[in-house]
Amino acid sequence: MAKKRVLILGAAGRDFHNFNSYYRDNDDYEVVGFTATQIPDIDDKKYPSEIAGELYPDGIPIFSEDNLEEIIKEKEIDEVVFAYSDVSYDYLMHRAAIANANGADFKLMGTNTTMVKSEKPVIAICAVRTGCGKSQTTRRVSEILKDMGKTVAVIRHPMPYGDLNAMRVQKFEKLEDLEKHNCTIEEMEEYEPHINRGNIVFAGVDYHEIIKEAEKVADVILWDGGNNDTPFYNPDLHITIADPHRAGHEMKYYPGETNFRMADVIVINKIDSADMEGIEKVRENIRQVNNDAEVVDAASPIFLKGDNKIHGKKVLVVEDGPTLTHGNMKYGAGTIAARKYGAKEIIDPREFAVGKIARTFKRYPEVGKVLPAMGYDKGQMKDLETTINKSDAEVVVIGTPIDLNRLIDIKKPTMRVTYELQEIGEPTLEDIVKDKIN
Repeated sequence: MAKKRVLILGAAGRDFHNFNSYYRDNDDYEVVGFTATQIPDIDDKKYPSEIAGELYPDGIPIFSEDNLEEIIKEKEIDEVVFAYSDVSYDYLMHRAAIANANGADFKLMGTNTTMVKSEKPVIAICAVRTGCGKSQTTRRVSEILKDMGKTVAVIRHPMPYGDLNAMRVQKFEKLEDLEKHNCTIEEMEEYEPHINRGNIVFAGVDYHEIIKEAEKVADVILWDGGNNDTPFYNPDLHITIADPHRAGHEMKYYPGETNFRMADVIVINKIDSADMEGIEKVRENIRQVNNDAEVVDAASPIFLKGDNKIHGKKVLVVEDGPTLTHGNMKYGAGTIAARKYGAKEIIDPREFAVGKIARTFKRYPEVGKVLPAMGYDKGQMKDLETTINKSDAEVVVIGTPIDLNRLIDIKKPTMRVTYELQEIGEPTLEDIVKDKIN
């Protein structure tokens, strides 16, 4: 019987994990290639033979998803596997239509097939969309565990945008490790806050090998999810964050609804800044599809680092990149701070954008008067720096999880905005975690 010819649609993360979990040593299938989207400059690479296994001595090519229809035809694909996150159901089913119209099956892999069982307790932090507040929730849960005397290993959702073989298993214990591993801004935004709290962070490409290393040093594994992806590990406690600013998205985006339905705990975040209609819509959807979940109300208040330089000034707001691009948010903590602390004007960065930053605005025209902190490579970081310095802003408001001054040379006064999770009322995350983890 001929092997099924498979194409895995991905964004350098879930796609590789699904391959490693199901296809890597499976003689019934031939994975002809991966596709790349969402993340720039990762197509035209290869998934290396060292990770792909004995069935793939030449590795596996990575194509641009822009050429999906042509690839299915030319490579005679039998099965198209969708394996990335934070996409609308309209977007998802257009991919299905392209696959089916060209004769291929279209497949979404379930959690039983792709979740890995750990020998240690696992708490998973996930979300219904990018930008809901996973990072501050993960920090809050890690503090609870450390106060309980537990050693925590954080395993972060993959962001392998460089040398895939060199990134197979990565361990971050100190800030110098970020430079050692040539981390992008996107990686540093996720790793640095944990390192500053004394947590060991693991990430990479092969999450079957990563969990073995994490289990050696930790009492509890904390899965820090990316986008709105489902966990790579079978969780003992599954926490999902919902965002009432985008009420209803928990039922319209893949695989965020999966997390919403699976969750043991749903955190309704940002209720301090959302309207009541949005909050109640999220509550009603919880009642409809996951009434057994415990619901935690929470806020993510913002704080300025240093004296207020914003009042009465023209400001340029820099926000977390993925939240604005494929997360579809029009603003973040930096914009809220600019308004709260009396900015005279928030300037439009598009007229100052250069290079890869200008191309980001072209690709995501819905991004508003904010500058996404894109930094997938050194060139993009330089373009970000040039765009900021070229602007006529009097003050730059930095709403990213890390201080950009450490990475690029900003020649203007800056104000950094930070945010932490605060539970409101009961139950609290502390109550829930202590009840579940002994």
